Amino acid sequence: MFRLKLSKEEKDAVIREIQTYFQVEHGIEFGMIAAEQIMEAQMQTLGPILYNYAVQDCRKVIQEKMLALEDELYTLEKPKTR
Repeated sequence: MFRLKLSKEEKDAVIREIQTYFQVEHGIEFGMIAAEQIMEAQMQTLGPILYNYAVQDCRKVIQEKMLALEDELYTLEKPKTR
């Protein structure tokens, strides 16, 4: 299974965002451990979905580049002589 590894700084920032969101939007305060558990659960659910979208985006970019390269190769062909 794909496992995303966040740096400590990234992890701490996400945890603070979760705490702030629930405090502001719902009036609920979470400690660091609870917020981290929420983050881990969401990463397990959303991680593979977001990863697959990123792979699809990369595939599209590479296909576009390959088509452009193929067009350039056709321009390099020499006309046939008799």
